[in-house]
Amino acid sequence: MTDPAQGENWYAEETATFGDRLAGAREHAGLTVEQMAAQVGVRIETAQAWEDDIKEPRANRLQMLAGMLNVSLSWLLTGRGDGPTEPVDGQEVDSDILGLLAEIRALRSQIVLSAERLGQIEKRLRKALKD
Repeated sequence: MTDPAQGENWYAEETATFGDRLAGAREHAGLTVEQMAAQVGVRIETAQAWEDDIKEPRANRLQMLAGMLNVSLSWLLTGRGDGPTEPVDGQEVDSDILGLLAEIRALRSQIVLSAERLGQIEKRLRKALKD
């Protein structure tokens, strides 16, 4: 899980998303998106949306994916546990790219928090309008 030269966990929560880990495990297993989708019983667009972090699979599909890709469910969700050790192509990842991935992750977290806050405010406004 760690590149000795860089001391980085390729698929840790700080550097990779669920979609990154899913794509990495799929590639490591030697499967195409189409093959993975067929084995799990979903449309190709759905499997691609999982890898693009647009959608998330349901619990039963997560379990199937982990078993099919020979990774732990924990690793697939968090990057901790049993999973591939590095990207299949073995290319070194530039520290700028890792920085950009971390920035994207931070922005995604901010967006989620903002969306939650927006929902709370909307709920208060709706309640105020009913009163």
